[in-house]
Amino acid sequence: MFYRRNLPHLQRDDKQLFITFATYQRNFLPEWARDIVLSSCIHDHEKCYLLHAGVIMADHVHLILTPLVDRDRLEVCYLPDILDAINGASSHMINKKRGARGPVWHQEWFDHVLRSSESLEEKIRYVIENPIRRGLVSSGTEYRWRWCWSPVAQRSLLG
Repeated sequence: MFYRRNLPHLQRDDKQLFITFATYQRNFLPEWARDIVLSSCIHDHEKCYLLHAGVIMADHVHLILTPLVDRDRLEVCYLPDILDAINGASSHMINKKRGARGPVWHQEWFDHVLRSSESLEEKIRYVIENPIRRGLVSSGTEYRWRWCWSPVAQRSLLG
């Protein structure tokens, strides 16, 4: 399925997607807001998508997920709907706690279908090691705002 916002996007059935989205104007998320974002990302895991791995950084998010079939509509869950749910829920809760209004997330995101020549484990390692590369922690297990579900993700985190 091909769709376009400002960037072109491609979604393939039963394929993992590497996704990055950023905060509006690259504003920093305080720790309590990163908790909300992580919770929003995990919320529909095993309902709309399998979330293999994810990390919430101060100004952006990396996810690797596989969209699932929406049993009511009998079609694969649509990536814009998945991200609208994550971003909408987290924005609402963050703004409520801040007592503010306005955008939390940049409207566009980057997504990439993992091709057969690419290693899921390598992409998961890239996501999990993001806080290490930024000098925030010395190992992935030390970083509070990460999610690892699949055995591949667990091996990457520990290995």
